[in-house]
Amino acid sequence: MERAMWSAVTGMRASEMSLDNIANNLANLNTTAYKPGRVAFQDMLYTTLKTPGATNGDSEIPAGIQLGHGTKVAEVSKQFTQGALRETGGDLDLAIEGQGFFEVIMPDGTSAYTRDGSFRATSTGEVVTVEGYRVANFPAIPTGTTDVTIAPDGSVTMTVDGATVAGQQLSLARFANPEGLRSMGHNLFQETEASGPAETGLAAGENGMGLVMQRYLEASSVNAAEELVNMILTQRAYEANSKAIKASDEMSSMANNLQR
Repeated sequence: MERAMWSAVTGMRASEMSLDNIANNLANLNTTAYKPGRVAFQDMLYTTLKTPGATNGDSEIPAGIQLGHGTKVAEVSKQFTQGALRETGGDLDLAIEGQGFFEVIMPDGTSAYTRDGSFRATSTGEVVTVEGYRVANFPAIPTGTTDVTIAPDGSVTMTVDGATVAGQQLSLARFANPEGLRSMGHNLFQETEASGPAETGLAAGENGMGLVMQRYLEASSVNAAEELVNMILTQRAYEANSKAIKASDEMSSMANNLQR
C-alpha cells in the first residue's frame, strides 16, 4: 500500500508538469511562430517479485510478477509544425513556408535561430529583430529606399532614389534534429549537441528548404482545442492519482484497525 501511495505521487507530479506545459502553450496562443511543447511520459523502475520465464518445478512461469513504481516526464519536445500564415502588409515581415530558420546574431557574437520574421530597420538601415538583434545575411537598407521586395527564394531587391538595386540573397538555416534546439525565450533557439550543428547559407526553396513569404508572419501552431482537451485529461489523471492515495490510506487504516 505504501508503494501505491508513492506511485500515485509520481503520477500527480507528472500531471503537474504536464499542466505547466499546457498553460505555457495556451499563454503563447498568439505568439508569432511559437511552437508548442509536447510532454512524453515513461514508466519508472519495476520490482520483480517473480521473474517471467522462471521455472516452477517442471513448469515455466509465463508472465511472472512485476510491480511498477509510477511514471515520470521523459521529455518536453517542441513540435515544429507549420503555423498558419497571417498577412500583415509590412515590407520586413517575413514568414517561412516550410522548413528553415532565420539566423540572428546575438550581442556576444554567437548565432541564434528563429521562425519569427517580424523584422525592423534601424536608423542606420541595419535589419534587426524586435529585440534589436541583427539578422544575418540581410543587406542593409540604404537611405532613400522607397520599396523593398523579397522574392520567395530570398532575393532582395530595393528601390533607392528611383533606381532598382539588387541586394544579396537572404539565406536560411536548418538542423538535423530541430527538436533538440534549446529554447532561449524571445522566440529564439540555440543549437545544442542534440540538434546537431546548423546548416547555414541555404537558399530558400532548394533542397527541401521552405520559401520566404514577404508581408506575412507565421502564427502560433498551438491548437487551442487540443490543448483544452489535454488539460481536461491531465486534470482527470491528477484526480485519479489523488483518489489512489486516498484509497491506499483508507486500506492502511483498515489494516491497522484489525488489531482492535
